[in-house]
Amino acid sequence: MMSEPRVLVSEEQAGQDDILLSVTDLALHFPIYAGVFGRQVGAIRALDGINLKVRRGRTLGLVGESGCGKSTAGRTILRLCDPMRGRIIFDGHDITHLQGNKLRRIRPRMQMIFQDPQACLNPRMTVGSIIAEPLNEHGAQQGNDKERRIGELLESVGLNPRFANRYPHEFSGGQRQRVGIARALALNPHFIVCDEPIAALDVSIQAQVVNLLHDLQNRFSLTYLFISHDLSMVRHLCDEVAVMYLGKVVELASCSLIFRDPLHPYTKALLSAIPVPEPKIERARQRIILKGDVPNPANPPSGCRFRTRCPAAFDRCAAEEPTWRKLAGDRWVACHRAE
Repeated sequence: MMSEPRVLVSEEQAGQDDILLSVTDLALHFPIYAGVFGRQVGAIRALDGINLKVRRGRTLGLVGESGCGKSTAGRTILRLCDPMRGRIIFDGHDITHLQGNKLRRIRPRMQMIFQDPQACLNPRMTVGSIIAEPLNEHGAQQGNDKERRIGELLESVGLNPRFANRYPHEFSGGQRQRVGIARALALNPHFIVCDEPIAALDVSIQAQVVNLLHDLQNRFSLTYLFISHDLSMVRHLCDEVAVMYLGKVVELASCSLIFRDPLHPYTKALLSAIPVPEPKIERARQRIILKGDVPNPANPPSGCRFRTRCPAAFDRCAAEEPTWRKLAGDRWVACHRAE
C-alpha cells in the first residue's frame, strides 16, 4: 500500500496559520470642521498606521495613556468604524472593506466587552432580554433552546440563571460586567475585544473579572485583545503586549520581554510608574518622569511623535520617523535608538 505524500509546512507558514488577527498600517482620522460653512480645517489622527498581530487562543494587551487611540483601535478592528487605510485580516480573510451581509456574517465571530457596564446595558430590558439580543439579531436560537442558552450563559459567568428576569439596576457593578461578558459569549465568538473591562469596577472586584476572563478563555479557546491602562492586570492576563502612543504602536513583544527588558523610552516610562509593594525597593528605584504634555493629535510632532517628551531624543528623531522593525526575540519596535 502506498503511503500518502507528506506535506511539508515551513515555520513561517505555520506561524502565519497561528495568527487569528493581523492589522497592517491601520489608520483612522476624524475630521475637524469649523466656520460658518462647516468646512474641514484639519483632522484628529486617532490611528495613524498601527501594526498588530494576535495569535489564536492568546491575549494581546494594548496599553498606553488615555487618548492614545486604544479604544478606537479596538472598534476599528471590529469594523464598528471604517478605516481610512490599512488592512485587517481576520482568520485569513480581508475584512477591511466588507459591508452589508458579508460583514454581518462575520460579526458573530468577533465581539466586544465594553468599559462601562452601567452605560452598555439597557435599563428597560431584563438581563435575559439583553443576553438574548445577539441571538435574536442573528436568528441563532428560538423558544426553549434560547431560554436554555441564556441560562447556560449566566451560569458560565458565575450568575444564577434565575436572575434572567431581573433588571440591570438590581445588580452590582461586577455583576453587570458579567452580564456584558455573557452577552459577548452568546454567539460563540472566536475573538473578543475587551475595552478596559475592569476600569469602572472596584479594585476588589477587578481581579474576579480578570480571573473569569482567563477561565473563559481556557474553556472556550477564546482570543482576546485586552485594552487597559492597568499594567499589573496586563501582566497577569496577557501573553503579548503592544504599547501605543498618540495613534502609533511603538513597541510589541511578549509580556515577559516587555516587563523585563523594555526598549522604547515610552515603554520604560510607563513601567517605571508601576508601584513596587516592597518599601525598600520602592524608595531606591529610579522613576522616569516625562516632561510636558501629550501633543495635539491634530498636529503631531515631526519625526518621532514621542520626541518632545523623550529623555533620549536626538536630532534624527525630529527629522525622520522611526520605522516599524523586527528585532531579536520576535520583538517589534519603532525607535531609532533601539538595538
